Parts: sequence; C-alpha cells; structure tokens
Amino acid sequence: MTTKELYTKDAQVWVENPDTVWESATVVADFRSGVLIVKLDQSGEIRQIKITDEKQMPPLRNPSLLIGQNDLTSLSYLHEPAVLHNLKVRFCDRNAIYTYCGIVLVAINPYYDLPIYGDETIMAYRGQSMGDLDPHIFAVSEEAYTKLERETRDQSIIVSGESGAGKTVSAKYAMRYFAAVGGNASETQVERKVLASSPIMEAIGNAKTTRNDNSSRFGKFIEIHFDNQYRISGASMRTYLLEKSRVVYQSAGERNYHVFYQLCAAAQHMPELLLDHQDTFHYLNQGGSPNIDGVDDLKAFNETRNALTTLGVSETEQQNMFTVLACILHLGNIELTTCDPDPGDGTQSEDGAYINGGDKHLAATSALLGVAAGELARWLTHRRIASAREVIVARLDAARAAAARDALAKRMYGELFAWLVRAVNRALHTGHAKKHFIGVLDIYGFETFEINSFEQFCINYANEKLQQQFNSHVFKLEQDEYIKEEISWKMIDFYDNQPCIDLIEDKLGVLALLDEECRVPQGSDQGFVSKLHDKCAKYQHFTKPRFGRSAFIIKHFADHVEYQSGGFLEKNRDTVSEEQLECIKSATSCRLIHTMFADQADQTATLPPPSRRRQPNMPIGSLTQPAKRQSAQKQTVGSQFRQSLSALMATLSATTPHYVRCIKPNDTKRPFMFDPARAVHQLRACGVLETIRISAAGFPSRWLYQDFFHRYRLLCAHKDVDRTDIKGTCGRILAKHLKDPDKYQFGASKIFFRAGQVAYLEKIRADIQRLCCVRVQSCVRRFVARRKYQRLTAALRGLQARARGCLARRKAQEIRRNRAAIKIQRNVRGWLARVKYQRLRRLAIGLQAHARGYLARRLYRDWRRVRAVITVQRYARGYLARQRAKKVRRQIVIAQAAIRRFLARRQYKRLRIEARSLDHVKKLNKGLENKIISLQQRLGDALEKNKCIEPLHTQIAELKAKLELLKLVEIEVKTLRVGIDDKDSMIAALQDELTSERDSNRRLTDEKKEIEQQYKKNREEWEAESEKLANELRSNKEHYDLVIEERDKRHEQEKKALSAELEAERQSRQKLLSSQYELQERLDALQRTPAPKEHRRSLSDASNNSQQETTIEDDYGYGSVRSVETNRPALEAVNWSTGSHNGPAPPIADAGLVLRMQNRISALQSELSRTTKRAADLEERLMNRMASPPSNPNIDRFKVEELEIENKKLREHLDRLRAAGDSMLISKEVIEQMAVMQKELDRRRDECVQLKSVLTNQTVNLKSLASSNYGSDVDIINEDGELATAYEAQKGINRQLQEELTAEKKFYSEHITKTKAEIDRLREENEKYQKLLSADLSQEPKNKSLEFSQNEIIRLAAESLALQERVDKLSESCRRYKNQIRLLVNKLKEVGVDDVSDILESSDTVVPQNASLTLQMAPVTRKKEREYLGMFEYKVQDEGTIIKKLTTDLKPKVAVTLLPGLPAYIIFMMLRHMDHVDDEPKMHQMMKAVRTGVKKTLKRRADSVEYNALWLANMLRLLNNLRQYSGDTVYQSANTPRQNQQCLRIFDLSEYRQVLSDISVWIYQGLIHLLERQLERLIIPAILEHEEISGLSGPTRPSPSPPSAAGPARLKQELATTHEHLQTFAVDQPLRVMIFKQLFYYICAYSLNQLLLRKDLCCWAKGLQIRYNISHLETWIKEHLAEYGQKNVEEILGVLKPITQAVQLLQARKSMADVQSTVEMCADLTAMQVCKILNMYTPAEEYEVKVTREFIHEIQKKMQEKAGPNADKEPQNLLMDSKMIFSVQFPFNPSPIRLEAIELPEVLELDGLLTKI
Repeated sequence: MTTKELYTKDAQVWVENPDTVWESATVVADFRSGVLIVKLDQSGEIRQIKITDEKQMPPLRNPSLLIGQNDLTSLSYLHEPAVLHNLKVRFCDRNAIYTYCGIVLVAINPYYDLPIYGDETIMAYRGQSMGDLDPHIFAVSEEAYTKLERETRDQSIIVSGESGAGKTVSAKYAMRYFAAVGGNASETQVERKVLASSPIMEAIGNAKTTRNDNSSRFGKFIEIHFDNQYRISGASMRTYLLEKSRVVYQSAGERNYHVFYQLCAAAQHMPELLLDHQDTFHYLNQGGSPNIDGVDDLKAFNETRNALTTLGVSETEQQNMFTVLACILHLGNIELTTCDPDPGDGTQSEDGAYINGGDKHLAATSALLGVAAGELARWLTHRRIASAREVIVARLDAARAAAARDALAKRMYGELFAWLVRAVNRALHTGHAKKHFIGVLDIYGFETFEINSFEQFCINYANEKLQQQFNSHVFKLEQDEYIKEEISWKMIDFYDNQPCIDLIEDKLGVLALLDEECRVPQGSDQGFVSKLHDKCAKYQHFTKPRFGRSAFIIKHFADHVEYQSGGFLEKNRDTVSEEQLECIKSATSCRLIHTMFADQADQTATLPPPSRRRQPNMPIGSLTQPAKRQSAQKQTVGSQFRQSLSALMATLSATTPHYVRCIKPNDTKRPFMFDPARAVHQLRACGVLETIRISAAGFPSRWLYQDFFHRYRLLCAHKDVDRTDIKGTCGRILAKHLKDPDKYQFGASKIFFRAGQVAYLEKIRADIQRLCCVRVQSCVRRFVARRKYQRLTAALRGLQARARGCLARRKAQEIRRNRAAIKIQRNVRGWLARVKYQRLRRLAIGLQAHARGYLARRLYRDWRRVRAVITVQRYARGYLARQRAKKVRRQIVIAQAAIRRFLARRQYKRLRIEARSLDHVKKLNKGLENKIISLQQRLGDALEKNKCIEPLHTQIAELKAKLELLKLVEIEVKTLRVGIDDKDSMIAALQDELTSERDSNRRLTDEKKEIEQQYKKNREEWEAESEKLANELRSNKEHYDLVIEERDKRHEQEKKALSAELEAERQSRQKLLSSQYELQERLDALQRTPAPKEHRRSLSDASNNSQQETTIEDDYGYGSVRSVETNRPALEAVNWSTGSHNGPAPPIADAGLVLRMQNRISALQSELSRTTKRAADLEERLMNRMASPPSNPNIDRFKVEELEIENKKLREHLDRLRAAGDSMLISKEVIEQMAVMQKELDRRRDECVQLKSVLTNQTVNLKSLASSNYGSDVDIINEDGELATAYEAQKGINRQLQEELTAEKKFYSEHITKTKAEIDRLREENEKYQKLLSADLSQEPKNKSLEFSQNEIIRLAAESLALQERVDKLSESCRRYKNQIRLLVNKLKEVGVDDVSDILESSDTVVPQNASLTLQMAPVTRKKEREYLGMFEYKVQDEGTIIKKLTTDLKPKVAVTLLPGLPAYIIFMMLRHMDHVDDEPKMHQMMKAVRTGVKKTLKRRADSVEYNALWLANMLRLLNNLRQYSGDTVYQSANTPRQNQQCLRIFDLSEYRQVLSDISVWIYQGLIHLLERQLERLIIPAILEHEEISGLSGPTRPSPSPPSAAGPARLKQELATTHEHLQTFAVDQPLRVMIFKQLFYYICAYSLNQLLLRKDLCCWAKGLQIRYNISHLETWIKEHLAEYGQKNVEEILGVLKPITQAVQLLQARKSMADVQSTVEMCADLTAMQVCKILNMYTPAEEYEVKVTREFIHEIQKKMQEKAGPNADKEPQNLLMDSKMIFSVQFPFNPSPIRLEAIELPEVLELDGLLTKI
C-alpha cells in the first residue's frame, strides 16, 4: 500500500502551528486531487492543505494504543510531532519525566522534588534489564554496571543538555546509584566522598543564570573505579572550560559563583576576612539578583565546609581558600581613578590609572595576602615593557588597568579551582587496584544566545564532537540489530557533521586562525574575523553575516549560530601580567598561593586517565587554567581545549557509551509545564530527533512473533492459524494485508516494519472489529426487541387479571363492610346501656360506702383515744416504780460491794504479807512436833468431853431454833408497820404526779401538732431541694461521662502513638543492631584480607570492637524492663520537658509511668528494709543461741512470745497503713483513732503480762516452798481456803481482761478490714488521678499553677528514680545476706542446733507473703546417691571441643532426632555447675566461646535455612532458660518447686541475656534476608506474570526459568518448606508468626514496587490475573497458619492489603462518580502510588473509558484531605520499603523439662567430656 491510502476520512494528522509548533487535526474527506481538507481539533477551523509532493503530506498521528509509550522508537509513525506529543503526554498527564528513545534516555526537568530516587527504587532497578521497568536514570546506570560486569569493558554515561535542564542532578543520581550497588573495597568509603564532592563543585563551579538557578559553568568527567569484584575502589575527576569571565562580570538577572555569596553570608563567623554584605562588592552586584528562592547561603556554606572536611581538606587549607576568595572580592572593589589623588609639589601628574593609597580594599587585599600595599598598587596600574636594550615601566590607562585587575582575579580563581579539583582527586584516590571504571560526563549542551562569544564557540565545538560520536554509535547499534536478526538491509544514510568539525579543526580552520592571530603582536579580533571570511569561505558550514564585519556564522548540527568576535583573542590568550603574578606569589600570609602558582609541570588539575589510554607527551588536565609547557611559547586555551577534547573522545571511544539527554520544559521554572517550542528546539539540538530519523530510515517498528500474533490474530481466518508455527501464521497475516514485501522483514525472533505499517494494520484491525461489533449489535438488538415484546405481552395479561380481581375484591369488600356496620351498631348500643347502668350503680355504692366509713372512723378514733390514755397511765406508773426499786437495789449492791472489797483487800494484803514473810514460816515451823503431840492429847480429852456434852448440845440447838423463829416474827411485824406508812405517802405522791402528767400530756399533744406541721413544711422544702440536687447530679454525671469518654479517647490515641513510637524505636534499634553486625562482618573480612603497607586502622574500628562487648540488659528484641546500675542513664539525661520544639522532638518521659514506678519503688524499698531487718535479727538470734548456754525452757515459758510477735505484726501493718495513708490522703481522724486504740491495746497487754508473770512466780514459789517444807501435805497451807479464793478471784480478773482484750482485737481487726477497703478504694482513685495527671503532664501547661504542679511531679519522679538506685544497691546487699545466712545455718547444724527451721519459720512472719525477696533454705535431709542436680561438669581444656561438637559439628538432620533445644539445655546445665562452684572466669570464657561458635557456624552456613532456624531456636531456648532460672519473681510463676530450687544463686546473667537477645535478633534478621533472597526469584513469576487463563492479558514474557518453577504453586511450596523447618526445630510460635508476617510483607512490597514500575501490568486483565494469584497465597495462609489463631491470621493477611488494593484499583470503575469509593478502597496506598497506577493504566482496547486527568486530580485531592494537613510535611515515597523489618520481641516461654532428667545422647560424642552431677 502507499502512504496516501492512509489519508482517508476521520484520519488524525498533525499540522504546523506557530505557537505550539504542531497541532492535531482530523481529515474531513478522503485525500484526492492534491488537496487535503482537515479540521483543527482545538479550534474547529476547517483548513485546506495543498499537496504538491507526497513528502509534503502532514504527519499522521499514532493510534491511541501507542500514545504514552516508554520508548519513542516503538511508535508506528516516527517524526517530530509524534515524539513531541508523546513526551508531553508522559510529562504533563502522567508526571513521567523519563522516556527512552532507543539507547538514549530523555530526562525532562520537572522543577519539583519527586520521591523516585530512594533506596527502594535503587534496589528495584538492581538486576533488571533496560526496558523491563519504567524509564529511569537508575535503569541506565544499571545497564552500564551490568555491562561492566558481563563484558568487562569500561562504560561511560554522557549527560548533556542546556543550562537548567538538570544535567548535574542526573549525573549526581547516576553516581549515587553506583555508590549504592558498587559497595566499597576500602575503609575510606569512596562512595561517600564521591557524593561529598558534589556540593564542593557546585559551590565553586555553579552559578545562577537566567535559565537556571544552579547552572554548571564547567564540564566534568568523573571516573568511578572498580576492582576485580566490581566494588568501588576510587574515583577521579577531569574538568573542562571553566567560565572564568563570570568572576568579574554577570549579566542582568544572574549571579557570580555560589561560593562568593556563601562566604558573604558567613562573614560574621569569619571577621578576619574583612567581608561585608554581598551588595557592597563590585563582582557580586552587577547582575542585580543576589538571592535564590529557597536557598540559604549560610546553610550551603556549612554544607560546603563539611564536604571539604569529609574530603580531607584541612582547616588551614580551608581558611587559605576562603582568604583567596575574599582577596578576589576586595580586588574587584579597588577603585581606579584617572587623576593622582596625592600629587607632589611642583610635579605634573601623568595620564593613566591611579589608586588611592588609603583605599580600604587595597589594604584588606594586601593584609590578607601578606604583600606590600604599595607594590600591589604599583603593578595594578603599571606594566613592564621589555625592549632589546632596556626595560620600561609604563602606567596603564584606567580601562587597561581595570582589565588587568580583572584578568588577575580570573587567574586567581582559575588556579584556586584547579587546586581544589586536585584536592578532590587526592581524596578520591585510595591507592587500590583500578581494573575497570564507569565514567560520568556532565558537560554543557548546545548553547545559542543573542550574543555568543568564545565560551559558546568551545561549548558548541565539544557538542559537535559528541554528536558525531553519538551518531556513529547509534548507527552501529542499529546495523548490529539487523545483523543479529539476520535480515536483509541497506546502508542507512545518516547526518555526518565531520565537515563542521573540519571547519573548526583544519590547518586553516577557526582554531588555527585564532591561534595564529594570537601570535601576531598587533593581532586583533577584527583581523581574526577578516581571516575567517577570507580563508573559510570555501566551507559549506561557514557563512558571513548580512550586516557587520565583526561576526561570523557556523552551521552547527542543531542550529546556525552567529559568534561575535569581541574578546576572542583575549580569552584565548588568557594572559596575566607577570609582574602582578610575581607580586601575588610573594604573599606571606597565605601559603596556598604558592601551591596554586607552583611552576611544576607535573601539577595537573585531575588524575590522568589509565595508562592504557594515555597518549604520549599529552598531559590531560583541567581547562580552567592552561597547563604549563616546557617551551617558551605559551599554549592557548583553544589548543588545550582541543587536545583535552580529543583525549576525552578517545576515552569515550574506548568505552561503551550510554546517553542521557536532559530537556528544559520551560523558561519560567514552573513544575510540570511543557513549552513545545522550547522542547522541540532542544530535541533537535541534543540529537534525539536524529536518533528518530535513523530509526525511521530502517525498520523502526519491531514485534515479537508471539506479541504480533496475539495482537493481530483477528486478521487471520481460523483455518489459517497454526499455533505450532507462529512465524508461519504471522507470515500469512502479513501476506494477506501488506502486498509490498519491502514494508516488513522477518528476523530470527522479531518482525521488522517500515514506518507507518503498524498503524495501517491497526486501521485494518479496527475496521474488522467495527464490522464484528455491528453484527454483534444486530443480534443483541433483536434479542432486546424480542424480550421487550414478551415482557409487554406478559404485562398486559397480568394487568387484565389484576383488574378483574380488583373488581371482585371490591364487591366482596362492600358486603363485608355492611355486615360489620350492623355488628358495630349492635355492640355500641349494648355498650352504652351497660355503661349508664354501671355508672348509676357505682354512684349509689360510693355514697353508702363514704357514709358508713365516716361513722366507723369516728367511733374508732374515740376508742383509740381512750385506750391510749389508759396505756400511757399504765406505763408511767410502772416506770416510776421500777426506777425507785432500781435505785434502792443499786445502793444496796454498792454498799455490799464496798464492804466485800474492803474485806477481800484486807485479807489479800494479809495473805500476801504472810506469804512473803519467811520469819512467819519459820515461827510456824518452830516447835511443830510439840504442838502436834499436845494437840493430839487435847484431841483425846475433847473427844471424851464431847461424849458427855452431846445431849446438852441437842437441847441448845432446839432452843436456838425457837429463838430464831421469834426474832423473825418480830422483824416481820416491824417491817409491815413501816410498809404501811410508806404506802400511804406513796399514794399521795402518785396522785400529785398523775395531775402533772395530765397537764404535760396536753402540752405534748399541742407540741406534736406543731411539729407535724413543721415537718410537712420542711419535707416539702427538702423534696424540692432533693429534686434540684438530683438534676444537678444528673447533669454533672452526664458531663463527667463526656469528660471520661473524651479522656478515654485521648488516652487511646496517646496509647497508639506511644505504641507506634515504641515500635519505631524498637525497629530502629534492631536496624542499628543489624548494621553493627554487618560492619563487624565487613571488619572481619578486612582483617582476614592482607592490608597494604600504609594501612592503619581507624578509630571507628576500635569503637566497633568495643561496641560488641558493651551490652545492655534487654529481655526482648528491644527495650528492657529491668534496670541495672551500670547502664541506667543519669537523671539529668532524661528529657522531662513537655513543650513543643522545632525540629524532631526528643523522647518525652511518661509521667504516669514514672508515678507508678514511684509507688512500686516505695513498696520494694519497704519490703527490702523489712527483709534487711529480718536478716539482721535472724543473724543476731542465731549468734546468741550459739553463744549462750542451754537454759531451762520452763523459766521463760510464760514470756508471751506470741503476743510480742503479734504485736510486731500489727505495728508493721499499722506503719504500712499510715505510710500508705499519707500518700493516699487518709483523714487525720482515722489515724488518731488508730493511735489511741494502739495505746490502749498496748496498756492492757502490759497489764495482762504483768499479772500473769506475778501469778506464775507466786505459784511457783509457793509450790516449791510447800514441797520442801510439807512434802505431800501441802494443802495444810490452804487450810482455810483463803489461797484458793484469792486464786479464783485473780483468775476471774484475768478472764475479764482476756475477754476485753479479745473484744478489742475483734474491734481492731474489723477496723483494719474497713480501713483496707477504704485504702483499696483510695488506691483506685489514685490510679485514676494518676492517669489524668499523666494526660495533663503530656500537655503544655496553661497557667503557672499547672506548670508548678508539673515541676513538682517531675521532682518527685526524680526522687523515685534515686530511690530505685538505692533499691538496686540494697538488692546486692540482700544477696550477700542470703549467702551469710546459708553459711550460719550450716555452722549451726555442725554445732548441733536442730531447731533451725523453727527459727526461720518464726522469722518469716516479719516479711509479708508477697515479698519479692524470700529466703529459701535447702532441706537438711541427705539426698539419695543417684539423685542428680541438673548440672554438667567439664574441664577447662575440653571447653573448645565441647563447644565445637555442640555448634559446628551439629547437623540439622541430627538435631531433629534430639530433644528440641538440647544444646541450649546442655550449655545452661554447664552454667549451673559454674554457678554452683562460683567459677565466674570460666563462665565468661564459656559464654564467649558459645557466641563465637554460633556466629562462626552461621557465617559458614549462611545460605542454609535449616542452620539458621536451628540456632535461632537454641539461642531463644538458652535465653528463656536464663530467664526462667534467674530467680526473678516475674519469671517464676510457671516453675515447679524443684525448678525454683535450681535457680542460679551466685551469678547475675542479666547482661548475657541482652547478649543472647542481640544474637537472636541477628540470627532472625539473617534468616529473614535469606528467605527473602529465596523468594525474590519466585515473586514476579508467581504473582505478576503467572496466567491461569492463558492469553487473557496478552502474551507472556519469556522467562528464563522453566515452566515448573513458575506460578503460585512453587511459591507456596517454598513457604510450606519454610514452615516445616520452623516447626521441626521448635521455633517459638509467636516468632513463627512474625517471620511469616515479614515474608508476606516482602512479597507485597516487592510485587507492588514492580507493579508501580511496569506499565504493561497496569491493565484490567492483568489485575484480574494478579488478584487470582494473590488469592492462592491468602488460601495458603488460612490453611497452614490457622493453628496460630484467627487474630494472627488476620494480621498476616493485613500486610497483603497494599498489593490487593492496587489490583482492585486496576479492576475498579474509574468515573467521577467512583472517586469516594476508590479513595476508601485504597486506604493502605499513598496518593502518589494511586496516581502512579492511574497514570500508567492502559484501557482494554478502545472500548474502556480512559482515565481522565480530572479523575486523577480529584483522587489526589481526596486522599490528601484524608491524610490530614501534615501529610505534605512528611516524606513521601513512591515505592514501599522492601528492606523494612518489623521489630521483633522474644516473649518469655518457660520450659517444663526437668534438668535432672536430661541425658547426653551418644550421637553428640560428649561422653567423657561432660560429667552429670
């Protein structure tokens, strides 16, 4: 087909536009008869285009499928408007600043910081081929680095573009990529120094221009050197053509070099430089634009100084450097006048330039340099002219003197620049081997201004050379592609700019004529131009301007440039007066001047290139200052630039080049604004369009056979399809539709098409699809019409049926309504009659009831009154009688009691006196036998007399009885008489009382009525007040509930924030720990590698080594609960401030936590003091028992020890309650009442004890005395029963005292219970207030009182921390006391004291039950012979062998047959034996050996998951054993009594717990990295590229791995294997959950990052496939990890949400109505990620709605609103951090294994090395 056939109706074309360069249009009618009618899309204007030649046809637009492609060469129509439109769509609509153009990367400056340069982006492009991911500078860098590794050929990256296009930034990011992936082969950290050189070179070589705020005014070529392992080993830099004229002159709107403004900004910090504001210096104020928006010159100055320090520039050299810069500024301010300011008398002034001797800038310059001011002023205004006979000193005129001064300033700056470049190269030179290099060329692009001078000529000359090399390289690659694919091809004609280069370089070229004119003594710029017009007219690329004779025009490849000859010769010569140089060299205050102007030929500005590229007798250096030559003839700038450029081209030719073309989108520096006119000019200038032209001349469109078949399968009949021969099928398709075989070629793996052929095939495909759509539409329309008719028929029938039914129902409803009305009437009438009757009946009954009730109540009231009066009289009389009887009886009892008490006391005193009198006892005993004999004789006589007197006695008795009866009768008569008189008087008194009582009752009745009335009134008032209080209480309660709710919400937010902060801190610590281990591994590797002779170890290594041994107590992966004295931070180090500060806020102490710790510290302190007292008391008692002889236990049997112990208990409880009461604000009344009760209790106990002791002593004395005197007849002493009576009386008194004591104890216990309840309530309130206080402390104080309260709380917290330190110190003392008590108990047993356990039990009452420090004494019984202690003993010399067999020699296949964690148990049992024998050095040695052995084993087996899982489980088991047997109460809750006895008693291994925790973290991170490396190669085939339904989303990419290795099944198999390993080696369950959470996070992050960088994955079909692949992983999680609980499963599934939501975004609708649902769906994605996916989204054919820019902007706006106002301040990253590792914790997991039951298996071969104890 011909091209004209494509210009049919509705075809889209490009037409020229004077403003936008090109404008889109649509063909209105088919092209015929030389006229093409088009309609402009934007304005709607109809335009006729006359076509005289087919080449004049307007360019065709590419189909929508190809718009926005990553590679411009993949466009079907390759021409200027297509390239321009594709770049605009990618830049403006998709915010994509990078685009491929074959091998060229086109980079458009966005004037906006994009988060696409992070470490995650670097790792995403690492290992990826160019074109697999989105275009990026990192992709070009990766291509260069990969080719360096694969081909071992040096590489180069050529970055070009005009000023402001972003060349420097692109080169910086390329070097950053090499620094990141190249690593480092030495300790000097070359990559850090390479990056540090950027701010230095920007400060001294960059300046603000009208087009760019940070324009590089020099070119540089940086070589990054690599060793044999392709690690960075050094670097070097070469510079080209510094624009020195900017030092002395700047155009309007421009600045001088940045370093001058930075120096002026820091003038206050360096007063010795005598600097002032920047506007006061002539060299800085000419441009009138001294400031740059967003740039702080002082901050930039500090960065420059830091970079200089990093590169090893000393402080003295820096100071000298700043001195030279200050001298340049002062030199520019020296004022030159035309008259002598100090004329002498009688002398006439010469014409010329003069300098005032008092010029302050002259003085400043001479002072800074250390030269004579007069000498400097003389040679600034004079010059020496040497003739054949004499030397003449002539005065210069003002213009020449100013020019000479400016030349000196430029020369000084150029030499300083060259010296600084040499310093940078010295710093980057490490002395290591340089086998390969990658060069980064950051050079100026093609420049054309209104006035072009010598600098522009050199720049454009360099670009001509680079373009020639670029064209030849692109052509070579194009031809190589054709040869590789084995297709027939013709030589492509491309633009060769060699004639333009010949014009410049020939013997009679521009440079040669310029040098010739410079050698002429009277040479001038006008003479140079005349020679050019005469000698170069023969060159076709040289023309003369139409007007003027001072300019010439060169036709460059990019544009025709007119150069003004003014200043060409001066700039080419670059001469400075020798006298001025000699004066400057004589400086004494700045030694840097001598170094800068040293006349040594070997001083060059850069390191020479490698020897294999060095050309003889051609030193290559910086063109900022011409190199010194041996001959007398000075080399010109143009000549040296030509030589350096030739050397650069030789270097580039010896490398594989990679090209980056930077484009400046607009001149206003607005972000993402595209100016087509500016862009197309740059595209022409940088060679991009030339690349397009070369590609279009051949076969620009290339399709893989599979891709072509999948796309254009529709163009072939089904019978012609042969899936076994895809190439043949494609041939049949092309033969059918493309008749000209020259339009395409079949290669080995691709089909090559001429320009426009793919668009033609797209047109045919669209026509066929349109016909198929018409047929489908006809079938669908018939189906819709038929279904509509059927629905209408069914509707009519339904309407008829429903109408008839409605009529029938209406009639039936009428009948029912009539019947219902009749029934209602009947019932209503009956109801009315019943109501009337019932109302009358109720009225009659009510009247009767009220009348009868009234009568009954009146009768009852009268009866009650009578009965009440009688009752009152009865009770009153009885009360009076009882009162009199009680009074009389009380008086009688008192009298009797007094008499009896008097008699008893007298008898008791007499008995006491007699009992205590020994003389009385002796008198009684004296003559006792005589008295007994005489008494026996008297007894016999008395018995005989009694026999005679007995009858008389009987009579006397009878008479006495009669007498008694008579006496009784007489007494009764007297009593009756007295009683009668009393009764009469009583009756009279009662009558009087009755009368008074009646009067009082009457008064009481009246008062009662008044009281009732007052009560009713008060009651109403109280009810009203109660209602008011209830309302207030209700409102207060509601307000309090609201406050509580707000407080809970605030506390929950604070809790979440603190949890997040804790998680971040824990994660950062573990990252630091990982970095520490990586640095240690690197250090070990460096130590194993022999260092060079000049190598010395830096101090950083020493710090690393010391850091390994410095550990902090930590029972988890991060943080610690227990404090240790040696590592607790000082109180002053704690930041107690709660106010806000600028910058990152330091961690703030939680005041609530501090207060809770204070309470805990107080409790621990009291318990510790009681424990100390107990230990001291016990020790004292034991020593007393050992020292005192055995005593009789009956002596102190009644010393009331139990009461004393109980008294101590109660006192301690009372003290504790008082102490708690003080802190909890218990009322003073309760404390006073308790104190009074305690005093009364003590008094009564003392009385009881005294009485008991006196009674016991008296009883013992009497019994002993009676036993010694009377023998068995002791009772004779108690002959009259007086002693027994006294004893019984005393017993009664004691019993009464005991009962009172019991009552007091009961009352006291009840009071204690109530007080404890009150204390608990107050404690809860205290905790509540502490929470409120914590919330208040976290806020900023609103007034002084709050601030004072916060300060007071902080002070108390500080005191609590101090008390905690004391508690820790006393804990150590308690440990020593334990050991002393154990030794004392053993000594007591040896002496023979058997009741040691009783002593210990009695002393236990001092310490409460919940005391944290308890004494556990070993049982005194002897153990059996074979009962083991759970220890292993070994010899020191066998330690290495044991550790080797337990670590290095232990294989996983052997470990699975043993007890899980057996090596850990064995090591711990060895530790227990060392603790048992107190061998601390041996313990430290063994722990170090274990740590070294484990690390050595894992480094050797770093690629084995089994080894890592095995030792992770063992290290955690050993860590948990150290916790379980540490003796800490918090770890003993699950222990058995036997395990508590086996706790460590001497060693405190808390520091080693931290060491084991760190080792576990290291093993865990190593295991995670290993698993991630294993999964990395499976993620893309399994998640992104696997297609369950083949061909749904297009042709699959060819994968190097076999089919069996792809798909989710292989990934699930790898995960299942990992899960099996973790279960086999008994890794703790929480850790297994964390491992899989980390792995699935990595899968999500890696998948999402690839999705965000691959445009081919962003379509609906791919989203469907990826979602299905993710569902496989979700199913696996639910099936295999369900044993860990639903919560953990949901947490693991949650880490997959980002990739799941990204895939759902691909499948979701994308209209404006779906904005809110889309935002809610993408909750775990950032706005940048969502916009990136939407920008890359490719609609399915032309039937899916495209994503509009409005939709994307609305999504971005909604997500930013949802993120909050501070979202923009936070750093945003496009990619997820795949290196992020969740912070891990190691929860305590006690073991039920009994240590004494563990045996050594034979497979470990430890028999004879370990002995079980």
